[in-house]
Amino acid sequence: MMIFVTGGAGYIGSHTCVELLNAGMDVTVFDNFSNSQAEALERVKSITGKQLRSVEGDIRDGVALKKALADSGATSVIHFAGLKAVGESEVDPLRYYDNNVVGTMRLLESMRELNIKQLVFSSSATVYGVPQFLPYTEKHPLSATNTYGQTKLAVENMLRDVYRSDASWRLAILRYFNPVGAHPTGLIGEDPQGVPNNLMPYVAQVAVGRREFLNVWGNDYPTPDGTGVRDYIHVVDLAAGHVKAVQFLERNAGCNAINLGAGVGHSVLDLVHAFESASGKPVPVKVGPRRSGDLDAYWADPSLARDLLGWSAERGMEAMCLDTWKWQQSNPNGYKGGI
Repeated sequence: MMIFVTGGAGYIGSHTCVELLNAGMDVTVFDNFSNSQAEALERVKSITGKQLRSVEGDIRDGVALKKALADSGATSVIHFAGLKAVGESEVDPLRYYDNNVVGTMRLLESMRELNIKQLVFSSSATVYGVPQFLPYTEKHPLSATNTYGQTKLAVENMLRDVYRSDASWRLAILRYFNPVGAHPTGLIGEDPQGVPNNLMPYVAQVAVGRREFLNVWGNDYPTPDGTGVRDYIHVVDLAAGHVKAVQFLERNAGCNAINLGAGVGHSVLDLVHAFESASGKPVPVKVGPRRSGDLDAYWADPSLARDLLGWSAERGMEAMCLDTWKWQQSNPNGYKGGI
């Protein structure tokens, strides 16, 4: 089976390529490398001992996209390509709608023209908005609170409309919670450009000495230690969920939204202390005021993923921190620094 992976050189995409190749599938990656490194794909080949095909291009370029998709011979698509920084999305919303929504529309148009109707979409728990109940189930009302989340919700709605118009489509919408960790080899991991937007890579950069301290935004939330609580999921578990989703779509038509989370909430300070234990390094923190729009706590109900996909998270916080630390130590400056 050939899988066409948009954004396959990115953090989650590269880990998913490893799992796809290890599952015996063939992979073509389509990526513009705007927030990723081609080196990640070379390391995917090193980890798996297998080859993959890579095409540089932008999903908004319908002509290039259609040609790459046709040339790949793919029967299924996994769509990761998208901008993902919440703060940046608030500053430049049109860029986010152009890339995330218009880009996905170009992809769906190309798929329709080539009669490829099987897609796994990378969505987000941000589509749930302020919790009306916890844990989030897939039946929770949808109401994103930031531009990034709105673009994910817009694409979800597009996919549901496409399916209503043509029930031969096979669509899986995977709602991620908080991906962290790295491949246990230390060869691939999260390599943010500039200041990290996510907690774990920031903590790792403090531990390795690239940054002086971690800013903790708010310690007066109604949580056990006052800091925000999130559902962290190991990126290798998340990647395995995509393989399960592809296999599910081979057997089932429909349009299903599915949570991929561990189903357990951990606070910011829980993660900091776990990382200090895993790395043996101190992670100094500086507490600041709450950030506008941050939620106090949320986590997933992952039971639908278990029931439909036969998937559940297997790796806990210790593995998340140990694997991140191995990646950070081996690649203190990311892919550009080599190993």
